[in-house]
Amino acid sequence: MWQLRFRVLYSAFLFSAFLAATAAAGSPGTEGESHKVLIRDVASVEGIRNNSLIGYGLVVGLRGTGDKQQTYFTIQTLASILQRMGVEIPPGVLQTTVQVKNVAAVFVTANLPPFSRPGMPVDVIVSSAGDARSLEGGLLLLTPLYAADGQVYAAAQGPLVVGGYSVGSAANSKQVNHPTVGRIPNGALIERDSALDLAKLDHLSLLLHDASFSTAESVAAAVNRELGTPAASVVDSRRVQIQAPAAVASNVPALLARIENLEVSVTRKAKVVVNERTGTVVLGKDVRLGAVSILHGTFSVEVMTTYAVSQPNPLTGGQTEVVPQTKLSATEAPARNIELGEGASVEQLVMRLQAIGATARDVISILQAIQAAGALEADLEVI
Repeated sequence: MWQLRFRVLYSAFLFSAFLAATAAAGSPGTEGESHKVLIRDVASVEGIRNNSLIGYGLVVGLRGTGDKQQTYFTIQTLASILQRMGVEIPPGVLQTTVQVKNVAAVFVTANLPPFSRPGMPVDVIVSSAGDARSLEGGLLLLTPLYAADGQVYAAAQGPLVVGGYSVGSAANSKQVNHPTVGRIPNGALIERDSALDLAKLDHLSLLLHDASFSTAESVAAAVNRELGTPAASVVDSRRVQIQAPAAVASNVPALLARIENLEVSVTRKAKVVVNERTGTVVLGKDVRLGAVSILHGTFSVEVMTTYAVSQPNPLTGGQTEVVPQTKLSATEAPARNIELGEGASVEQLVMRLQAIGATARDVISILQAIQAAGALEADLEVI
């Protein structure tokens, strides 16, 4: 009999231990869950990056939607181009007679990718710099593109692709999207070699996209396991320096190919991002809240103005007048209370706020107040 009782008590003990372990694993107070990612998804090689290019030019061939005559720099640019073509225009005629309705001054931008070689095409974005109404149907004339060092790295030219249109006059017009910004696929050709020579690198450094000491340690450990030697070391929360052996460092592309495909464990950072202009709120699932009580209410003031016609009696000599009548009303909704326990999740917060009818802008104000109270266990970023 005592053996049967012992077995029952032992089984109950095991079941209780299983429930306790399950509850501990899924408790709200635990850290964010880690997941496996490739190094190439969380880091980049120092020195291998894009470079911004910019240029100024003219778009021609517009259908009367270009810059107006008052846009003087467009006329100056057109005169300069014509002068290089052998066409001389007197200054007086240039300011009074030349019409530029079919021409628009634009800025041209592009990204120079790493390891770019002369002859490679890149996409360009063309944006109006004057008061043109639309760039639809325009052709960009040959425009040099400069980098931050003042050197020309590409030249752009070609017909524009505009994702919108604008028709009609000022009194009756219709516009779709932004017709003053266009794109030229493969519209620029690289003219200067800007590729990085990997053979001349004395060391390699990996730069993390998001600063994290734990992720940097995971990356360094994964590289050391792959190379079989302590070649990688953490410099700070964003940089991992690699001093590979001479036999491996002689072939840098093969080394980088091995490193970028390694898996590392990354823990998501608890973060809340809000956009006050659009009322957008994005919360990660790892965001936790401390014990907090929220009291939220609304107060609105409404002013209404109506117009009534005052008609005088016959033969009184009065005049008919429109008299404004203003009505002021103020309403205050009762404050509603929300109580959240320690370690409450985002889902619980959203459900409680939806229950009291809070809008997206109300949620933003409440989150800022929760962070000020020290009960938001996450970074709050306002964009």
